[in-house]
Amino acid sequence: MEILAGSQTTSSSDIQKKRVGLLYDDRMCAHHTPDDDFHPENPNRIRSIWNKLQSSRIPQRCVVLDAKEAEDKYVLSVHSKKHVDLIRDISSKRFNSRRNMIASKFNSIYFNEGSSESAFLAAGSVIEVAEKVAKGELSSAFAIVRPPGHHAEHDEAMGFCLFNNVAVAASFLLNERPELGIKKILIVDWDVHHGNGTQKMFWKDSRVLFFSVHRHEFGSFYPANDDGFYTMIGEGPGAGYNINVPWENGQCGDADYLAVWDHILIPVSKEFNPDIIIISAGFDAALGDPLGGCRVSPYGYSVMLKKLMSFAQGKIVLALEGGYNLDSIANSALACVEVLLEDKPIAGSTEAYPFESTWRVIQAVRHELSDFWPTLADKLPANLISQTAASFPNILISSSDSEAEEDNGTQRLKDLEEVLQPLSKLKVDEDGQDKVATPNPWRSELSKIDVWYAAFGSNMWKPRFLCYIEGGQVGGMQKPCSGSMDRTPPKEIVWKSYPYRLFFGRESSSSWGPGGVAFLDPESKSQDKAYLCLYRITLEQFNDVLAQENVLSRDMTSPLFDLAALTSITSKEPKFLDVLRRGWYRNVVYLGNEDNFPILTMTCSHLDLKSFKSGELPLKGPCKAYAATLIKGLVGGGLLSEEEAMAYIQEASTKPL
Repeated sequence: MEILAGSQTTSSSDIQKKRVGLLYDDRMCAHHTPDDDFHPENPNRIRSIWNKLQSSRIPQRCVVLDAKEAEDKYVLSVHSKKHVDLIRDISSKRFNSRRNMIASKFNSIYFNEGSSESAFLAAGSVIEVAEKVAKGELSSAFAIVRPPGHHAEHDEAMGFCLFNNVAVAASFLLNERPELGIKKILIVDWDVHHGNGTQKMFWKDSRVLFFSVHRHEFGSFYPANDDGFYTMIGEGPGAGYNINVPWENGQCGDADYLAVWDHILIPVSKEFNPDIIIISAGFDAALGDPLGGCRVSPYGYSVMLKKLMSFAQGKIVLALEGGYNLDSIANSALACVEVLLEDKPIAGSTEAYPFESTWRVIQAVRHELSDFWPTLADKLPANLISQTAASFPNILISSSDSEAEEDNGTQRLKDLEEVLQPLSKLKVDEDGQDKVATPNPWRSELSKIDVWYAAFGSNMWKPRFLCYIEGGQVGGMQKPCSGSMDRTPPKEIVWKSYPYRLFFGRESSSSWGPGGVAFLDPESKSQDKAYLCLYRITLEQFNDVLAQENVLSRDMTSPLFDLAALTSITSKEPKFLDVLRRGWYRNVVYLGNEDNFPILTMTCSHLDLKSFKSGELPLKGPCKAYAATLIKGLVGGGLLSEEEAMAYIQEASTKPL
């Protein structure tokens, strides 16, 4: 079914001039968690986009399409038969008893009775719009689909993705419809996570230029491997046709992304000269996204898209990937569709510099690919790369905001024009609320409150704990930490012992590899004794440590442990509180006061403790590197000799719960 809807404000000739396709189908909302528990990748993601477009009367001015399920043969062009059969059958009744067990074997995947249909609809929808744009029936299109796709690999679902929708569509155009004349495809993946699946599917294919800009942090950000590093450039005929721009840190905003556009993507696109562009349009790098931790505004996405419309005669297909803040994803999608329609007056401005790390990454990428793309061989001017953001965050301002800082803002705005090519200016929400990236208010409030964080594990060793504050890693750790937003070192350090039971559990950890990690039994017992190192930090920093211990993004729109929670556990029983639904260290425990500051630690939940005692969760001694770090902390604290520290760890590792 295809609908071309008229509008009272837009003539039919205008619509015919710019035929923009929109594909949305509520059937893709049938894929959700088995018990309908909250999950960031949920049906409201696409509903919020569609509702935003409808309230702005966008569908009336577009060609609205229904979804179509992809045929198996098209999905099989990039996925194995085993994988396609599994996704086809997983929602059938015969899988009811083992569906959850199968999902648990994958990385960040759930299945339910609606997963199969949704997956085939998502892949088929991107094929549908890509074919119509390639034929010229549509000038451009946006497929509002889920589940997303760019993490899905040849034989594996992962990262919320079941089929690789964009890869299926690209393969379809190249291999199934050669008569359409699509011989070169540019895939731009601006999702905050690396498109590992898409990269692998076109690793040796010079017909596809794959470009991904993403948080990487030296392999510590999801999908947490080296696939997204800038040295991964393709192989054989595909060498040079795989471009990764790996951010070293979070908080990257419009200025960082546009610097990459102007100094890598746009020059290479001119040389490559694609016949069509497919965008893996994840909006989880948007300001306020709970998983992304970056600060791209709707205006920023508008400019990135506008710059790409200069290529392939404007034949662009956007396929939704990630994005988990419903307001951000809706506003960003609206801004992009308005670009495709090319009907809004250009307006806006930006005042921000890229981070110093952004210029470092850009230069590394250009150097790595200069043999393949001569346009990247020239060195960037020193006065260009010397102008960097002083600190977090990048600030985007509207014209009215700039007037308030006229004395110094005008000059900085002029300086910016030397850093980036002139930006296309496109209108976003009239209230301008997404133009300004301001620190979350809770951070300012909690930064004024000091607490003691009591460490009983590897954080007892100060250099290890500073990884959570300043970022980085120490010897033995498998990956670096992102650090806290406030990187001020602890004001004081105190050692104390408490009547708690230290024990070690779990098979392995992402930070230390195989071996158990330390936990405290949160119920006090007089015969037990645990040594803890107390660091005096702010309550804001404690929230960042809590987030990192539970493998969450530190860019939280609200605190995990706020003043109300602090008041609750310090004023009444019980003296502990599960502040997260999931996570190994989600139980915050109040241990009393020191110099009138509350002492807090974090350990496993009571539910996990029961599982440790029953054997459902394994008790396991620490690996050598982890144990050595604990011993360094204990000995450095002056409470125990090395022999005593080793005996303490040994007893905690072997004594039954």
